[in-house]
Amino acid sequence: MKKITSILVMTLAAPALLASTRISSPSGSLVVTVDADADGTPYYTVDYRGREILGRSPLGFRMADGMDFTYGLGLESSVADTVRRSFGQDRIKRSRVDWHATHQTTTFKGADGREMGVEWEVADNDIAFRYIIPAQGEKRAAVIERENTAFCFPEGSKITATPQSDPMIGWKRTKPSYEEFHIVEAPLDQKSQYGHGFTFPVLFNVGGEGDAWVLLNETGVDGYYCGSRLGDFDGSLFSIEYPMPEENNGNGTAAPGIALPGKTPWRTITVGETLAPVVETVVPWSVVEPRYEVAEPARPGKGTWSWLLWQDGSINYDDQVKFIDLAAEMGYDNVLVDNWWDRNIGRDRMADLIKYARSKGVNVILWYSSSGHWNDIEQSPVNHMDRPVVRKKEMKWLRDNGVRNIKVDFFGGDKQETMRLYEDILSDAADYGIDVIFHGCTLPRGWERMYPNFVGAEAALASENLVFSQDFCDLEANQATLYPFMRNAVASLEFGGTVLNRRLNKGNDGGSLRRTGDAFQLATAVLYQNPVQNFALAPNNLTDAPVEAIEFMKEVPTTWDDIRFIDGYPGRYVVMARRHGSRWYVAAVNAMSEPVEVMVDLAALGTSADRAVLYTDTSDLQKLEKKVVKVKGGKLKLKIVPNGGSVTLLN
Repeated sequence: MKKITSILVMTLAAPALLASTRISSPSGSLVVTVDADADGTPYYTVDYRGREILGRSPLGFRMADGMDFTYGLGLESSVADTVRRSFGQDRIKRSRVDWHATHQTTTFKGADGREMGVEWEVADNDIAFRYIIPAQGEKRAAVIERENTAFCFPEGSKITATPQSDPMIGWKRTKPSYEEFHIVEAPLDQKSQYGHGFTFPVLFNVGGEGDAWVLLNETGVDGYYCGSRLGDFDGSLFSIEYPMPEENNGNGTAAPGIALPGKTPWRTITVGETLAPVVETVVPWSVVEPRYEVAEPARPGKGTWSWLLWQDGSINYDDQVKFIDLAAEMGYDNVLVDNWWDRNIGRDRMADLIKYARSKGVNVILWYSSSGHWNDIEQSPVNHMDRPVVRKKEMKWLRDNGVRNIKVDFFGGDKQETMRLYEDILSDAADYGIDVIFHGCTLPRGWERMYPNFVGAEAALASENLVFSQDFCDLEANQATLYPFMRNAVASLEFGGTVLNRRLNKGNDGGSLRRTGDAFQLATAVLYQNPVQNFALAPNNLTDAPVEAIEFMKEVPTTWDDIRFIDGYPGRYVVMARRHGSRWYVAAVNAMSEPVEVMVDLAALGTSADRAVLYTDTSDLQKLEKKVVKVKGGKLKLKIVPNGGSVTLLN
């Protein structure tokens, strides 16, 4: 009897295993193998063109009631099919997305009735997977306590990432807000600054040789789940981690609740032998769907923003008139009026200011705090966006006064409760015809497609830090060569860039000193993609900045039809091209101490232009040069000086 009982227990713990499942991309270049160990632990591996990219990486999760999907499971066979999706998307790096992937759901079952599915979509350079969780017997609701999802990189790989901060630290206890300095090409075992791992996205140089790259991210996060991060290396793996309990000032649970049957967000893996698939990926938007419809499409555009250089003191009626006039002179769509407007200008005069702006053809964007009970923010308006009754009343006031866009700032973390707030603000704003920008916030995870009135987010060490710190000015070029490979590769980035002041203050005569050239600054208007760009220009730039720079800033678009990575290396330099209509903009910046020379092959851009308009910095960064150059043999040679940049226009 003892022997029979033992056999029965073993059967429950580790059911009979079927052959592993291989899921190949349409071309066969990217292969995911899914299986279970002898003890029933689900795992997967990834190979790209015959090379191991990820070794045996665990799958599964644990529920708070003790139901465990990390062991004792057997793999059932599944049938693969092909998915093709094509859709227009006007607020990301491409206006037309064509997604072609192999789709398959692998099912794992335990002898005790436990069951989970893993849904996969494998394209030629991208993998997306998520858990499909059926009802477990009578169980129709669950809390996912922890994921077992992990990533096993080959020995010698290197990591480039942004550390996740401690919760409830920083200015007015507003962190985490995805505003930390990167580590660049660090060994896998280098611990993060705060000991909490890294925010998405995370870039890996596989094997450390620069001949394979992997970008990890997640997408499809909404109010039904929390945002996640990547934990520190545990000696063999990087694992998915949920928010910390202290986030959001302790409000809300760290573990997400989910209705059964249910689905988790997608984890994504972008793979390439070069960095082109990383820079050009569209996977964050290809596996998600719009959550609702809007009466009219979002309104991309350019704007002025007094606070970036003139700070809090500029939030008064007269200074805002100056920035409205600047927007009108530049042909811009918007002016962003930042914190304290309700106190310093007042609602009645704000209504008058909005009317004045509209008479100039300019839309006013108004700033709000997200709340008042998960940080110590006193900048007003506060307590207008966190609850539906007050929020809808405010939305009606905005609509009635002609405001079509708001910026909501200072969120509390990545908990499910906070994700619900993002979604609720967007949904209510859509009902009133209002577009939304988020600052002091989390990474957008597929939101450009999911929420039709979402028009950008910060979630980075953005341009305001140039005013706050000379150290940031010294590192500006370095940061600019990281965002195209990471943060801006997976979501819109509202950076507030293109500073034409040489000194970072109102008078252009004090404060931090800009280390980069004017052409570098013009290049950031192309490098940083966001449908609504609020630039760091000031009224004085109409007379003290190069005429050529002002002309360029009047014409540069904020929406793009296509993208091409040309050359670069994270933390060193980047050359990339974006197309608007028939015109290509080739932007380049250099963070190294030596000049960089790059050959641009026009055939790769699909253009046979024989001339190009080139904006470039002189070697001393003191002058912006604009010239028309001939293109010889279909190739254009660029030279980018240290801390300098260039923009090339090709028709």
